[in-house]
Amino acid sequence: MPTPKTAIVTGANRGLGLEIARQLVREGVRVVMGSRDPVKGERACAGLKAGELAVSHALDVSDTRSVQRFVAFVEKSFGPPAILVNNAGTYPESREARVTDTKTSVWRETFETNLFGAVRMCREVVPLMQRVAYGRIVNLSSGLGQLSKMGEGSPAYRVSKAALNALTVTLAAEVKGQGILVNAMSPGWVRTDMGGEEAPRGVEEGADTAVWLALLPSSGPTGQFFRDRKPIPW
Repeated sequence: MPTPKTAIVTGANRGLGLEIARQLVREGVRVVMGSRDPVKGERACAGLKAGELAVSHALDVSDTRSVQRFVAFVEKSFGPPAILVNNAGTYPESREARVTDTKTSVWRETFETNLFGAVRMCREVVPLMQRVAYGRIVNLSSGLGQLSKMGEGSPAYRVSKAALNALTVTLAAEVKGQGILVNAMSPGWVRTDMGGEEAPRGVEEGADTAVWLALLPSSGPTGQFFRDRKPIPW
């Protein structure tokens, strides 16, 4: 029996992260589920009933040492990961927030997770992918981060996701031709703790494109932004 690919999914104890983990396991991928709360992470992992294909481990993407410990655990246990899904995110402001009334602390909190969390993960994981000349990196972005449709409201969240999109393009260019594909995706407005009950899309629909990007063939796209498996403007 072939050894399964190993995927890292950050923020995997609930919502989109948990659903992405569920769908990857269904495809025969081993998933290491990163969760800031180890108890909630273990509970979510057990709920998948995936046996050895799902493992939970403590991870706080805003903490460099936590990221290093997490990636070291993955490498020691399973070897270089084939897939990194940067799903962990935060939205600590209201949709009515404005640039002029958003505290610097909110900007910092948002960027620490939404941008720098992904930077920390990529910094540790990409060298492992380069070692085996294979990798798929999926950054969970948002339509609110599209410069082509940028508007008012939720400024820290919007700008953090626009920055994540820029990171996607930059990293994709850096690793081009090395067997590593890097893309961003927008799940749309999804019914999660972050999205709220009024959101029109379910987690299954929201997670689908992330899983598709995680399993791209070598001829697949890189440095692009997707929604519902179709490219969208930055």
